[in-house]
Amino acid sequence: MMRLALMAALGAAAILAVPAQAGARLIHAGTLLAKPGEAPLKEQTIVVENGRIKEIRAGYSEPDSDESVVDLKAYFVLPGLIDSHVHLLGELGPKQKVERVEDSPAALALRGAYNARRTLAAGFTTVRDVGAPGGSGDAIFALRDAIAKGWVWGPRVYASGSTISPTGGHAQTYGYRDDILELFASDGVCDGAVRCREAVRRQVGRGANHIKLVATGGVLSDIAAGTGQQFFDDEMRAIVEAAHRLGRRATAHAHGADGIKAALRAGVDSIEHGTFMDDEAIALFKTRGAYYVPTVLAGMTVAEYAKTSDFMSPAVKAKSLAVGPQILETLRRAHKAGVKIAFGTDTGVSRHGDNAREFVLMVEAGMTPMETIRAATVAAADHLGVATDIGTIEPGKIADIVAVAENPLDNVSALTRMRFVMKDGAVFKRD
Repeated sequence: MMRLALMAALGAAAILAVPAQAGARLIHAGTLLAKPGEAPLKEQTIVVENGRIKEIRAGYSEPDSDESVVDLKAYFVLPGLIDSHVHLLGELGPKQKVERVEDSPAALALRGAYNARRTLAAGFTTVRDVGAPGGSGDAIFALRDAIAKGWVWGPRVYASGSTISPTGGHAQTYGYRDDILELFASDGVCDGAVRCREAVRRQVGRGANHIKLVATGGVLSDIAAGTGQQFFDDEMRAIVEAAHRLGRRATAHAHGADGIKAALRAGVDSIEHGTFMDDEAIALFKTRGAYYVPTVLAGMTVAEYAKTSDFMSPAVKAKSLAVGPQILETLRRAHKAGVKIAFGTDTGVSRHGDNAREFVLMVEAGMTPMETIRAATVAAADHLGVATDIGTIEPGKIADIVAVAENPLDNVSALTRMRFVMKDGAVFKRD
């Protein structure tokens, strides 16, 4: 009875915790999009062994005595999805300001575990967390490592730790008394090239997989500082150079065209949001080979909150209404111009588990369903520097495999209704 009650609470799709098997597992895929960007194949068998893909066979293979079968003959099967921009430790809402004071780093890690589980259930087997809140300590690194050890269920996490930001810049906490603000002090705040190099090295020393910096002001910073460039050019160059010297990629939060261009000239590997990019910025993207992570869902979410809620300050509301609708048009222009695009949502602004709504918005901006799926698999894996392990379903790669009941190439919203999730060869969710 308890099991039935739990199943009912979880909904129609069962969320499981079936570990990877010692023997091989055969997946019978009715339609298989093994390499997004190429045509899908019909009636394929994926052989999974020890958490990796061993082989792909045409037709439905019969299992040997030590093999089990996952029947996905009625489903569309594709690689596990990748979200290149999330914030697992929190979620925007009317209680967020109070929660920042009440929640300990341990509570943040547990909240992050809950959000990570929702994210994995939505079919996202890998995420890049681009900035933990000040005062959270090592919560995001603890969560990343706990997931990797199998202590809790969640997507594979690549984490930046604290965001590199100038004093008074974006990605810091505002709106409290000075003594309360001290509790949220971030070790990513720096001024001047020397201190900015130090801040980067500190994050790498803490275990950061990549470096996140703020090239411009941000929408949710509760100060009327606009969305233009904040770091000076020499500071940005120092941040990126320090990251690259330590073998880390650097990505920049940037809305205003001046900050976008300054960050690209400084050598960043990607730009998050890119709201007000101009033609010169687009040309720089292509010259530098940098990725653009649009986060359209976040823009639309804050614009909606600005119209329907009362928890935003006047400064935040004004920026939300200006930035939100613009991101969709920016993605349309960037895509048309041939800028490299990696899927990213800024989830944590939007609701965890709703990440796949970004696909629908990307199609609205002019991308084809196949292009959006490629952005969330092949391109995102390349963007994160992990394409040898994930992003496609090929022999030797990690067995991150998801499935939906409808063909998302015909209706991309099918990806918002995930039916099957396997990560590292272990089944997490099954219809």
